Amino acid sequence: MGADFDERLALVEAALYATGRPLSWRELASVLGESSKDEVLKLARTLVKEYRRRGGALEVVELQGERFVLQLKSSYALRVRPLMPKFPSKAALRTLAYIAFKQPVLQSRVIKVRGSHAYKHLKMLEALGFITREKNQRGKIVIRTTELFSEYLNLSKEPRRMKRQLREKLKAENIQTYLQKEKQEGEG
Repeated sequence: MGADFDERLALVEAALYATGRPLSWRELASVLGESSKDEVLKLARTLVKEYRRRGGALEVVELQGERFVLQLKSSYALRVRPLMPKFPSKAALRTLAYIAFKQPVLQSRVIKVRGSHAYKHLKMLEALGFITREKNQRGKIVIRTTELFSEYLNLSKEPRRMKRQLREKLKAENIQTYLQKEKQEGEG
């Protein structure tokens, strides 16, 4: 592997670091000025192997759909969590968790359960790209989580599997108790 390969590998790494989100092979190809899918995948997969070989706190992971992300390993994320930025707020995260578990869910239902402050949460979550709001045939607004939300939390895009994975992840956060309370209030 020559200097050109190493330089292109560094460019893939830089793109993954700079964006902080999963990138498709096509997005990586555009940064590299490369049209060969095989060559882009070879570079990205080499980076996956390099990070695995190095050890350390970071990893490059290949996601479904030939997409790649540079991320903190989960074993380190828990330990440095207190140092990480505190956004969105816990209240907004609860709104997001409610949406993830109930999706597709009417906006009116989210507001009824979460309160009028949830309008601010929805605006922020939509701006972050974690939810979409679309009108249904009856003119009511339906909310769903996005692919970015799934990727950000490393969850399945399939709703049932996503909900199961979320339950596992959220046990440590005590949001499970909160959701039970929400369910009881919603039924009442």
